[in-house]
Amino acid sequence: MHVDRERAVRLLTFWLRPDFILRCLRRFTVIAGFDRAIALASLSFTALVPLLMFTGSILPHTGSADTGDRLVKRFDLGGEAAKAVHQAFSSGANVEAGLGVFATLLIIVAVLSFTRALQRLFEQAWELPPLSVRNTKNGLLWIGTLVVYFALETGLHALLPRGVAGILASIVAIAPLAAFLVWTGWVLTARRLTWQHFVPGALVGTAGSALFAIGSAVYVPHLFDSYASRFGAIGVSFALVSWLFGLMVVQVATACIGREVWDELRAIERGEEPSNEQIEKEWDEVRLQVRTARAEARRRYADLRRRVRRDGG
Repeated sequence: MHVDRERAVRLLTFWLRPDFILRCLRRFTVIAGFDRAIALASLSFTALVPLLMFTGSILPHTGSADTGDRLVKRFDLGGEAAKAVHQAFSSGANVEAGLGVFATLLIIVAVLSFTRALQRLFEQAWELPPLSVRNTKNGLLWIGTLVVYFALETGLHALLPRGVAGILASIVAIAPLAAFLVWTGWVLTARRLTWQHFVPGALVGTAGSALFAIGSAVYVPHLFDSYASRFGAIGVSFALVSWLFGLMVVQVATACIGREVWDELRAIERGEEPSNEQIEKEWDEVRLQVRTARAEARRRYADLRRRVRRDGG
């Protein structure tokens, strides 16, 4: 047990060392991570939400729940939030009946815009030249895969009830999610990199998505309820965009971290792994900076207290 604990500490101090974290933050900054997350969240709301509503209305599924019912069940909503969600999202039958050829083409164009934005994320993270519309074929292929993945995930959650079975469904969905994330990076970069390049990012993304899902289960019901009580049905859109923004921040961050993990693993294979002395030196510098900042804060607080006493006296 003592050996395992030491190994865990070594792994944490290696992967969480200041140099590696700064490299991840630097790459996130270079690709304008928050701006890209906002763009992806906006595009996913205008493109993927209508697509999933449409596919959910025509694909076979257990029960007759429409999109509103699925959102209520997924986020465990109730009261005003559940009512607002049902008002905001029409039933699948209405969507299927009212969707014409032009609207279908518009959804496809919107989804392709989202795939190009996601494609550009991977191209920037891996420093690849942009393909833009030349990668439309792979974008369409990714859309088809997304629809299949969405159908499988929806069916899995529909077959298993909440509680322990719901947790089991989430655990079972981990492997398909990791595979889908690997496929996403590989196909949207037009296979200019091997699928192995995206495995570290997929593993990090799966872990990040799981943590985000746990946080969502706690916070999202309050978010929907707050916006719905203040703005009504339109508040559902605000809440959903906010949730999508958080999800996209996770995806952008994991794309950056995945790239840095891949580079680190290749450096280790070349024998360029930093020594324990170098890692310890990095942590010593961090500790020194923390102690210095703490001492400076204490000095300023003491000076402030002296000035207050002097002025008060």
